[in-house]
Amino acid sequence: MSHNTQMAAARKGVFTPQMEQVLAVEKISREDLLARVADGRIVIPANHHHTNLVAKGIGQGLSTKINVNLGVSEDCCNLDLELDKVRRSIELKADAIMDLSTFGNTQAFRRRIIDLSPVMIGTVPVYDAVARYGKEVPNITVDDFFDTVELHARDGVDFITIHAGLNRTAVARLRQSPRLTHVVSRGGSILLHWMTANDRENPFFEYFDRLLEICRQHDVTISLGDGLRPGSLHDATDAAQIQELIILGELTRRAWQADVQVMIEGPGHVPLNEVAANMQIEKKLCHGAPFYVLGPIVTDVAPGYDHITSAIGGALAAASGADFLCYVTPAEHLRLPDLSDMKEGIIAARIAAHAADIAKGIPGALAWDHAMSHARKELDWPRMLELAMDPEKAKAYRQSSLPKDGEVCTMCGDLCAVKRSRKVLEGR
Repeated sequence: MSHNTQMAAARKGVFTPQMEQVLAVEKISREDLLARVADGRIVIPANHHHTNLVAKGIGQGLSTKINVNLGVSEDCCNLDLELDKVRRSIELKADAIMDLSTFGNTQAFRRRIIDLSPVMIGTVPVYDAVARYGKEVPNITVDDFFDTVELHARDGVDFITIHAGLNRTAVARLRQSPRLTHVVSRGGSILLHWMTANDRENPFFEYFDRLLEICRQHDVTISLGDGLRPGSLHDATDAAQIQELIILGELTRRAWQADVQVMIEGPGHVPLNEVAANMQIEKKLCHGAPFYVLGPIVTDVAPGYDHITSAIGGALAAASGADFLCYVTPAEHLRLPDLSDMKEGIIAARIAAHAADIAKGIPGALAWDHAMSHARKELDWPRMLELAMDPEKAKAYRQSSLPKDGEVCTMCGDLCAVKRSRKVLEGR
């Protein structure tokens, strides 16, 4: 068995430089980190070719991570803007970036992102197969799909979304399900089209061992995609979604046998009262593999505000066991996000992740909040602004409405409860 992957190293008791990088920012013991990487409960996406990567861990006992989606499409193909999004994402402390480009010279753009980014990079090779070959979906060959996966691996992509669980069994379950929104996963819909047009099995399921060999060689983490994730509250936690999840659990064990790291992708649109159950089902069916969720979005009726609907769902999801949140912007369901949308999405996801870390009891999470509370008690405005999740916005709000008394704010002025109670209780 090859020892190219973080999982293979952990199983041999080898503590890699990437594990050292994780240990430097997480409050976890060396022994626990090594054990959880070895058994698949933590992944460290770290392609051998991504040489400027500062590795991070995703999984049990670690802080909740967030991902930013970006990339060009045929209608919006401004590469400079997308590179600005990459830089801004890093400034705003995103933990990962997924390039979902579907148009143009995708490889050149992907390589620029990898060269630029110390954070982990993910892609969906099926999208790129469509863009790269310019063929109608039914005419893409099995080799086209796998050659694209190998290209991404050689370029240095740290994790790839592969919808290998959307096999014929799952499709049969889908056809029996009274869904409102059918398949809302772009990658899932491409494979559904290909399978139906060619009357063939999903190539990533049929030739899963071929996928594993590529990923093992370059240490690419497989993010097993949820092609049948619910795209509406009506479809949440239905038979098609659960059928695919069962298959993903089986594929997870096969990947682990090959020393390949795996995380599982999850919903989607889920009512608030079903979010925790979805997390528990995934952890059970997929044997504790890290869970990567889009949202979940907890109501369907807030276009323009889906960064809020997803932050509500994401906080509950992560508090209930999810390990990795994919941000959602205000532009979700409406258009490609711009830089402003992207910032709103990142901050909302970071708030959700931090709130969940407090709920999960992640060591050190609450210390940030206690520091802010102390600064507020002291009316230490420079320190409060420094500690803010988004210092830029906090400073702009403060400067926009300055009080006569610099110790307080214009909400309460002389009636500031903090100042008054401090004087009464502490004599100052």
